[in-house]
Amino acid sequence: MRLLLIHTGGTIGMAEGPDGLQPQPGLVEAAMADRLPEATTLLTHVFSPLLDSADVGPQHWNEMLDAITAHPDLPVIITHGTDTMAFTGAALAQALAGENRCIILCGSMVPLGEGGDAEENLTLAITAACAGGSGVALAFAGRLMPAGGLVKHDSRAHDAFRSLPQDAAVPPRSRRFDTRRFGVLTLSPGMPADLIAASLSVLDGAVLRVFGSGTAMNNPAILSALREAVASGKRIRAVSQCEAGGLEPGAYAAGAGLWSTGVENGGRQTPEAALIHLWLT
Repeated sequence: MRLLLIHTGGTIGMAEGPDGLQPQPGLVEAAMADRLPEATTLLTHVFSPLLDSADVGPQHWNEMLDAITAHPDLPVIITHGTDTMAFTGAALAQALAGENRCIILCGSMVPLGEGGDAEENLTLAITAACAGGSGVALAFAGRLMPAGGLVKHDSRAHDAFRSLPQDAAVPPRSRRFDTRRFGVLTLSPGMPADLIAASLSVLDGAVLRVFGSGTAMNNPAILSALREAVASGKRIRAVSQCEAGGLEPGAYAAGAGLWSTGVENGGRQTPEAALIHLWLT
């Protein structure tokens, strides 16, 4: 059996340096080799430089996808930092929809060799990858979780992730990420309309985190800024600020102004999944 490791960086492959934790080349590869079943060949694609996941972006998702595509018959383990794991999980789940690939994401809250969760998570990832199957999943804290709707809900605990149900991903218009500029905006009480207008002026589209099941402040200036952005061809996709439950347009009169602007209904998508949706559809 052959298995592909894509090592991007992250805590799992870090060691103490003079200024704190930093990527340690070779650490993850050695730990993988020690845990592989007999007669398993490990192929590797190692990012250079190794990344803290805070620096991961669309060009890195493309690099992961290129490596996956270059090895069409292999299960894949991707080691990755936890801070943007939810974005990468959504990116790969949507970009690879319909591809019937086995992709296992893996990271940890504590580096290898420090008596934490790294070894357990890596062993789980190897077991899952060797078992085959299809889809993009995260191996973490003793569980395999669908990666398309991940939420990092705890910044410290070993059981840091939840996976929220998402509508089934369909094969996208594009399977790579282009250079359009998207961002996530969050409504808050008293938020000035000028801030929303200024943000949208430098973006090609945005995810808008709205209140509850789909409401927003009844501020004519804010609604005008949203309406003008949509009319100019910019896609704005609304999602709820609540972790679960999603949106229900029309449930409250307080949402009528928001939905009249032409913003898209992101349903139960996470902000991360909605952002990826804008890029790929």
